[in-house]
Amino acid sequence: MLRDATPADFAAILALNQAFVAVLSPLDGERLARLHAQAALHRVIERDGRVEAFLLALREGADYDSANYRWFAQRYARFLYVDRIVVAGSMQARGAGRRLYRDACAQASRHAVPFLLCEFDLVPPNPVSARFHAKLGFHEVGRRQLDAGGKTVSLQALEIAAGEAFPGDAGVA
Repeated sequence: MLRDATPADFAAILALNQAFVAVLSPLDGERLARLHAQAALHRVIERDGRVEAFLLALREGADYDSANYRWFAQRYARFLYVDRIVVAGSMQARGAGRRLYRDACAQASRHAVPFLLCEFDLVPPNPVSARFHAKLGFHEVGRRQLDAGGKTVSLQALEIAAGEAFPGDAGVA
């Protein structure tokens, strides 16, 4: 079931984030509560009573200290920024990530938001995320080095046309 996240989901969201912290930013309960309060979209996929995936996204104008978010905010007037999307290992390659992004694109389209934005690691490499985002139609709009060069991210954009189908569904049966 795809639904809005609630504070009751925070423990499961934090556990999912921690399981993939090597390719995400760390997250604690206080920071999650602040992000949740500002989120334009915070959705979970629940299966058998367990949160198996989540997506947290913010619009322009959020009070968010992420350097990547600020990079996008300096270049895009209207956007939906996916701060993080996490899918449990048991649910990967089963359409959960695509379902969360389809939902985010539908919200962007409803509100005439022209871009869905995100980033993923290039150094250290995250080839699963790179392939996934390429299949959805994202393209690189910049790169940033973080942590004194120990980490490099690919800044990605997906153009959303109002009223059109999810771009990631092109060619998918």
